[in-house]
Amino acid sequence: MKITSLDNVKSGEKCKVICINIEGQIKYRLLDMGIVKNTVIELVKKAPMGDPIQIYVRGYNLSIRKKIAEKIQVEVAK
Repeated sequence: MKITSLDNVKSGEKCKVICINIEGQIKYRLLDMGIVKNTVIELVKKAPMGDPIQIYVRGYNLSIRKKIAEKIQVEVAK
């Protein structure tokens, strides 16, 4: 298993959240949306310029900014 940030995951790959390295309001917003430790996330697609990215988490699609995705550490499943 490879540990990386969420923005480095390729489209179609699944990964598991290891930690979120953000402080303040944005961290709580991510937690409210279901992005917590050990949650499985699938990267659906990236916009042409790489920002934002679309992920599938807990039964729904969510778009997040690349700057936020850089701060979410994940373990990529093979």
